Formats: sequence, structure tokens, C-alpha cells
Amino acid sequence: MSVTKGVFLAKKKDGSVYYRASVTYRQKHISLGSFATGHAAGDAYREARMLLDTPSLCFSADYKPRFLSFEKYVTLMNFRDNQYYFGSPIYAYPRYFLYFLSRETVFKFDTDDLFYYASHKIMKRGGHYFIADYGMQVSLNSRYGIKPYAVSGRDYRFINGDTCDFRYENIEIINRYHGVRSVQKSGRTMYRAVIHIRSSYVIGLYRTEIEAAIAYNKAADTLRKNGFTRSFMQNYIDSVTPSKYAELYDALMISETVARLAPV
Repeated sequence: MSVTKGVFLAKKKDGSVYYRASVTYRQKHISLGSFATGHAAGDAYREARMLLDTPSLCFSADYKPRFLSFEKYVTLMNFRDNQYYFGSPIYAYPRYFLYFLSRETVFKFDTDDLFYYASHKIMKRGGHYFIADYGMQVSLNSRYGIKPYAVSGRDYRFINGDTCDFRYENIEIINRYHGVRSVQKSGRTMYRAVIHIRSSYVIGLYRTEIEAAIAYNKAADTLRKNGFTRSFMQNYIDSVTPSKYAELYDALMISETVARLAPV
């Protein structure tokens, strides 16, 4: 039941009353939220109307809505300025967009990812960021090739130092494979494969990171044959054919120390 323009009376299952506010813009009906009083719902409606009808009022992350949530402010301003309404708190620019997890935590993504994040929510748990994707929680880092075991500064880095800037041009993957580290030797880049069992053991030094990754897999297989029950993470390598993988696997040498390790 409409109480006043943009405000509607509603009832919960227990019979208690609350108020819903909504606004229509460009023929789209937009919910502004639920409120304890009709006055609060009306204030939210009027603030939304003011934002949508005042093109000279530019979007700003510093703006503090009086009655709307900050997330709703972002979605309304993006719809006004960019003609797309997203449920996620996104504001788009020509070459990138911002996703506001909160006013303080703002992610930056390439426009190629716009419609993905428009329909997928970012969450934070235990200091890590996840995306709800078809009933599963997918690590935000993993979407950009950053492995779960990767260490910032060693295995990857954000070029401009902003750890919330996930534009592809800003992410540099240094070490793509588990147990593989790039090193400088005699002025050239080599790749050291290392495996951890009680302590870290060097498997060998290799010309390419793919060779080092395959050597790591070979070492893990050897340790399992030796009786170790630990589940070693395998490197998935899709850049070589199965026959080439097998050829390299057979040819690559691994440390005798590693090959002879046995459970205590």
C-alpha cells in the first residue's frame, strides 16, 4: 500500500509493520531498501530522486549519503551516468570500473570483467577475498592466475603497488608454478625447482620454468613411490603437448638427494 510517493507500507510474517522505498528511473523500478518508519523511507526516496535528477552532481567516492546506503548511492549514480543498472556496487569509467566492497575497500578491474562482477558478489573472509560463483567460493586472486600458495613480491606483484588494482596490466606473475623460483645465474634467468618434505630440498636448476615445473612433478612422483603419503600439489601444464611433456619428464634429471629420500 502506497503511503506517499516512493514509499510503501509492508508487513512482516509476525504482523509488524515496516516501510519500503523505491524509485523509478528510465522506466526501471529500483528498490531503495526497507525502513522502520515512513519518514525514513521518504527521506531515502527524496535523496535518490535528487541524485538521479541532478546531472551536475558528479559521482564521488567521498560522498556520504544521508539516508541511502553507500552501495545504493554507487548503483544509482552508475545507472544515471552509464545507463546500466547493476545490483553490485559498481561505477564504470571508459577503460575500467570500480567495485566498492565498502567505502574504504575499492577494487579496480578492466572493463572486460564488468558483466562478470555485475552478477557476482565479492566477499571477504579471514583476510582473503572470494567470489560467490554458482554455489562455490572462488578466490579473487585465482581468477588472475595467482596461485593459492603464491607469495606477494616473490611469485607475483601488483606493478603500481595497489593490491586492489586487478587490471590485467597491473598484475605481473613472476612464478607461475608450484615449487618453481626464478633465479639469476651468470647474468641469465634460470629456474630452480624446490620441494618441501620436512625441510626444503633443491630438485635442480633448469633453463625454463616449464622444465622446472615438470621436474617438480617428477620429484613428487618419486617421493610417493618411495613411500611418502603426503599429497604433493602437482603443476598443471597446458602449454606443451602430452608427448612433449612425457619426453621432458623422462629426460629431466632430479637431485639424487631428493630421489633417495624415504619416510622416517
